[in-house]
Amino acid sequence: MMKAPVLALFGLTAVVSMAAIPAAAQSVAAEQTVTFAVENMTCALCPITVKRAMEGVEGVTAVEIDFEARTATVLFDTAATSADAIAEASANAGYPAVTGS
Repeated sequence: MMKAPVLALFGLTAVVSMAAIPAAAQSVAAEQTVTFAVENMTCALCPITVKRAMEGVEGVTAVEIDFEARTATVLFDTAATSADAIAEASANAGYPAVTGS
């Protein structure tokens, strides 16, 4: 017979704990897609290096390289990283990257 009040107590506790979490923490992070112009990609290995550098940034979900167009399109979590951080990772690998304006 004591099970019902205990379950109600746990249910109430769960509701109270969710209400105590700030709204900012409850929000879902936004994803953004940015296309970078990537300099210095001249050989077949260059896109692999750029992709690995960009994928190494925490928060990056996907990287697509277009060798012909010399671009990298990156999907990332804006709560974890920024376009500037991704461009910096590419530049540190020897391939400066700039976002299209």
